Amino acid sequence: MADKKDYYDTLGLNKQASDTEIKKAYKKLAMKHHPDRNDGNPEATETFKEVKKAYDVLSDPQKKTIYDQYGHAGVDQNMGGAGSADFGDAFGDIFGDIFGGGRSNTRSNVYRGADLRFNMEISLEQAAKGTENQIKIPVMVSCESCKGSGAKKGSQPIECGTCHGQGQVRMQQGFFSVQQECPNCNGVGTTIKDPCPDCDGSGRIRETKTLSVKIPIGVDDGDRIRLSGEGEAGTNGGPTGDLYVVINLKEHQIFERDGANLHCEMPISFSTAALGGELEIPTLDGNAKIKIPPETQTGAAFRLKGKGIKPVRENQIGDLHCHVVVETPVKLTEKQKNILEELERMNQADSDKHSPRSKTWLDTVKDFFE
Repeated sequence: MADKKDYYDTLGLNKQASDTEIKKAYKKLAMKHHPDRNDGNPEATETFKEVKKAYDVLSDPQKKTIYDQYGHAGVDQNMGGAGSADFGDAFGDIFGDIFGGGRSNTRSNVYRGADLRFNMEISLEQAAKGTENQIKIPVMVSCESCKGSGAKKGSQPIECGTCHGQGQVRMQQGFFSVQQECPNCNGVGTTIKDPCPDCDGSGRIRETKTLSVKIPIGVDDGDRIRLSGEGEAGTNGGPTGDLYVVINLKEHQIFERDGANLHCEMPISFSTAALGGELEIPTLDGNAKIKIPPETQTGAAFRLKGKGIKPVRENQIGDLHCHVVVETPVKLTEKQKNILEELERMNQADSDKHSPRSKTWLDTVKDFFE
């Protein structure tokens, strides 16, 4: 008896070939030598069988290891009927990645329910201290009358007569053999003779659920809270989806949030900025006092440590930053105007001393134009 051809040689490969190279070579040769493409040529049929047998060994990690060590003697006794290649099965391998087929002729008809999203708007105070809100959401739930089966009470879905419960049918055209969703049952594998009157055979009905949502301390704009199993019901016994509550922070009249820190503008009068003083400002924990030193300028910032927010995923509480804005007086009386004009004349007499920033800026402008 002649020596059997090496499986690597059959596929035109060397022993260092990767799994991808083995599969690629097999597909190419199987397409070339398939009997349907060669008018039943016996030589092509025999070559096709050899290619299929070689691939069955080299695509299986365990068989490949034995073959690499012992050759044909190690695998022939375990191959069984592998030599009689099934042409439809082979093309299931070739086109499985493209058409979703492959060797399996079954498919799952159990589907997980959809996840839902709910946008919840809360105040900055609620985000800082935590809260608990009730929400109402429309959702698809399992029909109580038929327990989600879709069949009328006292009956059950029956096996689809077209696909015999597989959910898929095999379509043959020339040398193509692919599987597709059963057109009779839409891939479910069963049909309903007597639909449930409450859900019209869908197994689900729409209702509005009221849920209580706990908002943890420190949530920020865009954070999501996941409520497991509060989404839509699955089909054919599939698991229920989840509900995601997305936090939207309302715009605050005083504060702006930046992570753990808060920022606010602090208007002060002209006289307070020049002479200094003490201001009472609001915080999320009540009022606090800030000492304003003399000669305070617009843009100066004062930090109140620990008066910010503790984020959800951090232990450190942020700070409150108060940014000074010197407010220009408006609607002045004649007396007030005269006083300010006199002050301006006094300042101009010694501008280097009283208005150092203005003097520096004017000098810079002068140098620029010169």
